[in-house]
Amino acid sequence: MAAETPFNLPPDYPRIKRVASFHELATTPFADGVNALCWPRRLAGDFGEVVERLGVGEGLVVLDVGRLASLPMSTAGRVAVEILLEDVRLLRELDRDPVLNCIHDYPRDEEAGPVRTDVFSFHADSAPVEADTWLCTYHGPASEGLRNEEAQRRVDVRETRAALLQIFGGPDDDGFRGFLAENCYDLHYEPAPHAQPFSFGLRHLWRIAVDWPDSLVPPCIHRAPETLPGHPPRLLLIS
Repeated sequence: MAAETPFNLPPDYPRIKRVASFHELATTPFADGVNALCWPRRLAGDFGEVVERLGVGEGLVVLDVGRLASLPMSTAGRVAVEILLEDVRLLRELDRDPVLNCIHDYPRDEEAGPVRTDVFSFHADSAPVEADTWLCTYHGPASEGLRNEEAQRRVDVRETRAALLQIFGGPDDDGFRGFLAENCYDLHYEPAPHAQPFSFGLRHLWRIAVDWPDSLVPPCIHRAPETLPGHPPRLLLIS
């Protein structure tokens, strides 16, 4: 029998709204400062068995739904697979493009520079038009969030901006701001000294706001957890 997964609710934070169904998650607008919607779920099934059946891997493995459906599983493992497939189906019905990943490790930003731009850095997603991000961690370390009031854009830190200006080799003008956007430097955030990042928890389905031109709310700042030796792979849905 699979070990019971701790049921950790998201924090009481005005920018997070808890909802009670997939329909409510899909139809609730981001407004009044709320930039993250969470459908807390207690899910049956052994998601650890799914990861085990997928076998040894490295990096980020995109899972094919056909392969998932054909895995030899126990009853508890089959329940987990059916939940994964149902979540994918629901999102596809919304014309989304959900992807299931088994993540052993993410690529890191190997370039030594003033702003780290890999997924382990607190960041906001961005889009040129209205968009949002959906995600759920079923197994392994969960995604982490950072309160907007406890974050500062790294490019607004004086020393960091000076270092970036030196790399840019020009004045702090529209051209420089274009350089920041082109390299995604302006999407990464530094936690305040007193910041208390929070976990997105396991099995909960989230819909979070991204940075797009006419958004009524600030983007939800988040990051992937560090992948450390001995930690289990992450089983993640993202859209």
